[in-house]
Amino acid sequence: MEIYLISLAVAIIGGLMLSRLTKLINLPAVTAYLVAGLLLGPFVIGALGVQGLGFNNTEHVESLSIITQTALGFIAFTIGNEFRLSQLKTFGSKAITIGILQAVITTLLVDVVLIALHFAFPDMLSIPAAITLGAIASATAPAATLMVVRQYKADGPLTKLLLLVVAIDDAVGLLLFSASFGIASAISNGSVSIIGVVVEPIVEIVLSLILGSVMGFLLDFVEQFFHSRSKRMAISVAFVLLTVGLSTMKFNIGPVHCGFSLLLVCMMTGTVFCNVCSTSEELMARIESWTVPINILFFVISGAELDLNILVNPVTLIVGVIYIISRSAGKYYGAFASCKITKCSKKTTDNLGITLLPQAGVALGMAITAATLPDGGMVRNVILFSVLVYELIGPALTKMALTRAGEINPEGRTSARKENEPKKAVESK
Repeated sequence: MEIYLISLAVAIIGGLMLSRLTKLINLPAVTAYLVAGLLLGPFVIGALGVQGLGFNNTEHVESLSIITQTALGFIAFTIGNEFRLSQLKTFGSKAITIGILQAVITTLLVDVVLIALHFAFPDMLSIPAAITLGAIASATAPAATLMVVRQYKADGPLTKLLLLVVAIDDAVGLLLFSASFGIASAISNGSVSIIGVVVEPIVEIVLSLILGSVMGFLLDFVEQFFHSRSKRMAISVAFVLLTVGLSTMKFNIGPVHCGFSLLLVCMMTGTVFCNVCSTSEELMARIESWTVPINILFFVISGAELDLNILVNPVTLIVGVIYIISRSAGKYYGAFASCKITKCSKKTTDNLGITLLPQAGVALGMAITAATLPDGGMVRNVILFSVLVYELIGPALTKMALTRAGEINPEGRTSARKENEPKKAVESK
């Protein structure tokens, strides 16, 4: 137990200290946390074998999955706050159209490019793997995007639309992956499962939305029994933890395997809660400040999970580079075309696609599922490589796009320590 506590403390301190260095070169703090994870991971400092100093092996990192799942739950719950009725009236139809179109365009473009690669070099990549990678390409990481928005207090039409799109992207990506993975499995095994391709993904989305709605209404009901801010925040945190736990449950209804999407469940909980509770904005702000250490740990652990062994495989690197280029083109031009169709402003049209590049947890989860394919190992390694690249440069690109759109103001030199000095002087008098 003491080793885990020391490792977590070192992870938070290391991430925060490195963020001071990245600030000097105008990089987001998210990048610092990910790099800190790489350095503390089992391939750099962790490889020294010093107990408590970093993460000594992959098992050590994997054992901390409860922290990453919890952090994702809070991140998704916070994103649900963006789905207020006032926001949906302004951006709802645009967000749905863009969320669906950019994901589908990205999947189709990556499919075409990788299938063409298969025909050019059959031994490099199989068609099932190409189809599966195309579907995974649609997924966008909401965590990195939200952290950049929070750090720089970004606000404006692009930011509001972006947060809605990355939330919708999860549901669209789930459907695309389920359908593509079903087709890939059929090609590999010679049989098609309608239940797996059509029924199960729809059931998962519906169940997730139902569970999230129930938890949102329950949270609002229970909140009414408490009046102090600290107790209301505590019950909100407890409900998010409960929601994360329930969303990991799996069961069968006849031949249908049923489960929940953690992101969808927690987003729906946040969406319902923020629309039915009159004091939800103040509570959301308090929860955001409470979860800062958990979010830091999420990104440091995510960095430690990245397997650097993939960098020594030339085939993985070649396929990975082609995947990254085609996915980036799909996201950018898919968002560009979608924004044109929905008549967004020029600033939003030119910059939205860049902000959709980060990719992490959802994609890695899909890659684990794809491991059952004959060429599943290649899918996993390509996604690991792309996540390594996207997570390191994605936050900086998101910051650049939001700055270019005029929705990030130059950072001030404010200091909480100095701001508190006048208050202390007044109190002493």
